[in-house]
Amino acid sequence: MHKFTVTTRQIIEADTAEEAALLMYQELNNRPAPLKFAVTDENEATTDLTLNRQAADAFATEDHTADPGNW
Repeated sequence: MHKFTVTTRQIIEADTAEEAALLMYQELNNRPAPLKFAVTDENEATTDLTLNRQAADAFATEDHTADPGNW
């Protein structure tokens, strides 16, 4: 199993870093999940990805913990 760092970016205007984080948290709670991500692998290679909402939602409804690839 490999390790990846997955980030999403959004420009947020705020007075402090904490306020920006809280505004992002609020955004994540009140809107659909973001679809654009930057994924960095163990070799520090970064790939920008845009997910298909329907495919992502379908994937999210399944339990992937039973996948032998996760053991």
